[in-house]
Amino acid sequence: MYQTEFPFLLPQGLIDSEGNVHREGMMRLSTAYDEIAPLRDPRVQSNPGYLIIILLSRVITQLGTLQAINPKLIEGLYSGDLAYLQDFYQRINQVGHSRLHVACPHCQGEFEVEPLLMGEFTATP
Repeated sequence: MYQTEFPFLLPQGLIDSEGNVHREGMMRLSTAYDEIAPLRDPRVQSNPGYLIIILLSRVITQLGTLQAINPKLIEGLYSGDLAYLQDFYQRINQVGHSRLHVACPHCQGEFEVEPLLMGEFTATP
């Protein structure tokens, strides 16, 4: 089955008004309309940098226990989390998955890896 939603874990996390930190989320693949519709928004027309705020608010389907994802919520992200989400958005929408293409520094063999979510550990051989 074709994957259209991808889990993520923010490096810092969004802190809500009650002090709860929300780090785990889900992002869906974007549609053409997701990328075109924000261009009509006056906030984007006056400040093209605002495009990513609206775009992320459209494609993030879950962030912790927060009920509604909207531009105001995305504005509250730390800059490191925003950069992370921009990169994640590009990866899943350009290549259709969240895996990274890497090369072994010892044998130069190339392969894909699924990045670990922050806080996850792998078993050592």
